[in-house]
Amino acid sequence: MAVINEIICTEADGSLSFGNYKVAQKQKKEGFAVGSDVYKVRTHKDVTRLSKNGTLVLETVPGATVHSLKIGERVTTFDVEGNGSTMITLELTGDSTYSIYVDDVNLDKVNTNMTGKISFSVELDENAKEVRIEKH
Repeated sequence: MAVINEIICTEADGSLSFGNYKVAQKQKKEGFAVGSDVYKVRTHKDVTRLSKNGTLVLETVPGATVHSLKIGERVTTFDVEGNGSTMITLELTGDSTYSIYVDDVNLDKVNTNMTGKISFSVELDENAKEVRIEKH
């Protein structure tokens, strides 16, 4: 896969791709509208952050490139590439239980608190990892 040169884009299937972990200078795009939602992306080698309507959706530390992000009622999926050990944080539904899969390997089963945030670490490189998060 490749980095996203336009920082954020909508794919043919309606999913979002965003981020560029290869740039040293901070890049950002605000006001990216998809339907009634407005997204903001900040990205560079140290962090990539996607917000929707002012609320965190996904953040990686260090920065990463996320491909084909789809957030559903019960399943969230995306592909991610980057450099080395990367912490991924998502804001999902509060007080819920989720299973996290990377390349079809079950990493963990986690409970969210009131804010709905979950975090996990994954080793990344230029070969994208497939991430799936399922709500119980």
